[in-house]
Amino acid sequence: MRIDPAILRDQLTAARYTSDAVVDRIGEDGQAGLGRNCTVPSDVALAGATDPQAALIRLFILQQAVPREQVAAAVDVEALLGAGFLKGDGGALRAVVDIRPYGSPDDGATGWVVADPTPGLDHTMSPIRPDYVLGVSPASTTLAQLTMRTPVGAALDLGTGCGVQSLHLSRHAERVVATDVNERALDLAQVTAALGGVAVDYRNGSLYEPVAGERFDLIVSNPPFVMSPPSDEADTLTYREANFEGDALVETLIRGAAEHLNPGGSLQLLTNWAVTDQPWEERLTEWIPRGCDAWVIERERLDVFSYIEMWLADAGLAGTGRWRAAYDEWLGYFERLGVRSIGMGWVLVTRAERAEPHRRFESWPHAVAQPVGEVFARHRAALDASQLPTAELLASKPRLVDVEQETLGRPGAEDPEHVVFRQRVGLLRAVKADTALAAALGALDGDLTVGQVIAAVAQVLDLDAAELAAALVPEIRQALLDQMLRLG
Repeated sequence: MRIDPAILRDQLTAARYTSDAVVDRIGEDGQAGLGRNCTVPSDVALAGATDPQAALIRLFILQQAVPREQVAAAVDVEALLGAGFLKGDGGALRAVVDIRPYGSPDDGATGWVVADPTPGLDHTMSPIRPDYVLGVSPASTTLAQLTMRTPVGAALDLGTGCGVQSLHLSRHAERVVATDVNERALDLAQVTAALGGVAVDYRNGSLYEPVAGERFDLIVSNPPFVMSPPSDEADTLTYREANFEGDALVETLIRGAAEHLNPGGSLQLLTNWAVTDQPWEERLTEWIPRGCDAWVIERERLDVFSYIEMWLADAGLAGTGRWRAAYDEWLGYFERLGVRSIGMGWVLVTRAERAEPHRRFESWPHAVAQPVGEVFARHRAALDASQLPTAELLASKPRLVDVEQETLGRPGAEDPEHVVFRQRVGLLRAVKADTALAAALGALDGDLTVGQVIAAVAQVLDLDAAELAAALVPEIRQALLDQMLRLG
């Protein structure tokens, strides 16, 4: 590292080149424009300003050539030129890498993320270098939001890229190891960590190779899962693809998880998988290691055409003469592998070591309330509660949490036809309840046992208590698993 991160951090802070300050400067329109890869709204917001903050926004975020004297008023130009982070452009300077402020109100992970400049900015398309290092993306943000923030001893950021996940992991892990097959990614991630003042053990290598024989309490990864046709090493975009056939890379990660997890430890992935003629749940079940629980949520399903077009555009091939030939190559590849569509979603694998591992697969394309990390963090306790022996369940005192109650019925009717309980947080699940279930759920406030509530509801509705219990206990188990009800 040719720069002094402490000095650069002080300079960036003094220039108010921080997450909140930059957002305030470019405004909501500027933020939205950058989300569309358009710099114009941010440029308009700066209104020709030349102060240090404006110069850094133009230099790194808007990718503009900025007069050398303006940049020099903010940072040590010679140090950044020597590090290869800047290059000369006449009397001006351009950024070779993107140093971008980062802030997370959820867990306080703040700093600056160092990566390659955003491709396709202002609709300029060009091929991406094979060792390209992606910055903070919607995918990396989603992974950060679904990651469990329970304090742990050791965490692994597998395929660290620009290093943003390690910023988050360092907030709740005593030790963080980060790996990547891309040496350039490791170089830039080290600067990300240094600017953020966090300690990370960086290692080069593929998948679990750099951590052979080691175990962790938490492994997180947004692996290079794109199922592109295998290509020459020089043409492989390492940030998104790894020359494994189909989804074999994801399969390898999941199958090997147990060997690198401490008892009770978990692997969390944001990834995709092939959907073939075999039901996807059956196919992925085969990957889960023995003794491990698994919860897989399919968030989106793409047809092969949409998937191919998305990733060809991401590679900078849109509008080029290589587009159709590459498209046909992908189609032939998917046909050979029997890929009918692509599932995209979240994977949680936990080394629970139960006598009967629990496997849950579901499609949930609906809106959620991010961050959902707490949902995953509570999953094991929710599962334990839902599997209590019936006598213990009836003696337990769960309570309804973070749920709104709605009524459904015909206009003018004296009584509602159904009551809907809807979560306000997490996955925003809803359950439509009949009179008996609605009465039972509404009465479970942590003071009465399940058995007492069922008995009271049976008395009020003039029903047989044993028959009502047989009907309601499965519903209560599901409500515990879905975290509408919670023990403790």
